[in-house]
Amino acid sequence: MTNICTKVTVRRRPIKNGQTSLYLDFYPPVRNPKTGKLSRREYLGLYIYTNPVERFQQEYNKSMIQKAEIIKCRRTESIINEEYGFLDRNKGKESFLEYFKNLMIERGSSQNWATAYMHFHNYTHGECRFCDLTVQYCQGFLDYLLSDACMHNGKRMMGTTANNNLTKLKCILAIAYEDGLLKENIAKKLVRAKAHGNKRQFLTKEELLQLSQTPCKSDVLRRAGLFSCLTGLRLSDCIRLQWENIVKLADGGWGMDIITKKTSTAAILPISEEALQLCGERGTGQVFKNLTNSTVALYLKPWIKASGIEKHITFHCFRHTFATLQLAEGTDIYTVSKLLTHSNLATTQVYADVVDELKRDAAERISLKMPTKAESDQT
Repeated sequence: MTNICTKVTVRRRPIKNGQTSLYLDFYPPVRNPKTGKLSRREYLGLYIYTNPVERFQQEYNKSMIQKAEIIKCRRTESIINEEYGFLDRNKGKESFLEYFKNLMIERGSSQNWATAYMHFHNYTHGECRFCDLTVQYCQGFLDYLLSDACMHNGKRMMGTTANNNLTKLKCILAIAYEDGLLKENIAKKLVRAKAHGNKRQFLTKEELLQLSQTPCKSDVLRRAGLFSCLTGLRLSDCIRLQWENIVKLADGGWGMDIITKKTSTAAILPISEEALQLCGERGTGQVFKNLTNSTVALYLKPWIKASGIEKHITFHCFRHTFATLQLAEGTDIYTVSKLLTHSNLATTQVYADVVDELKRDAAERISLKMPTKAESDQT
């Protein structure tokens, strides 16, 4: 019988790269649902900055600690009900779709979440219980997303879009596992789609310098484009950016106090002196006056062509440029994730994979022209 006097405490364990891992400490110990053995610790897979300096680091720590406290409360409740580590069989027959929908509403029901729910609802034909969930069944959701069933305007869904929808499902599955509604952590076993032919285009450092020195017929597009390369700000947010959003931070530097249009994420993001200069002389209202989607459509392609860059570059590629160059210069992935206002680290990981490919290409550039093993065997 579980000891209802067990105390659950959120504790911290410093790890490498200036991070600290959050875990739960049970005293007296509880029985591990996987091994059946008594255990005092449960690592949550949540990490915070060990010494947060910037405000966005402090806010990130606060959100992670709050999440840990929520899990702690769930575990305490389970211990009191003598249910810790065991799936309630009756709950297995309850609707997972209803659970998904309720969590989606709790998160503010953003368009991205609503779209993911709609696709999963269609995939399950409107009926899915907790007991129906298996790794194979959930992995099939990705196959469904990439199939003709999800075609739009005659085109199949891109791998990155399908992965974003799968990530939403994985998030719900992970919470269900934490809530004791699933015996298996299905989310950890789901595999994302590999990118086929739709790699994210970005500018190298040399190309970025080359572009910055190339005149553009639209000065506001040039300034906003380079600003995006230095900050990672989306076009929609560059258009919405107001001078009142450009604020002095506690460290004496400048930053942006914004709410992103796409994800409605509130963030305070530091900007460099060069980025500030690109904003122009301080005034009121819109920072990049007269910047519109039409301006981008009219002047971006000629600007890229005039620079001599032979890549298909869209305005959003400037955001890719910021992320890729930051990681290539050694900025840790957690910091880049927060600067991009990503809600999921897996989204930022795509850029890290690109950097790994660049490193591999660099390693292959120096060659002694030695024969391969296969060529040696033939001689």
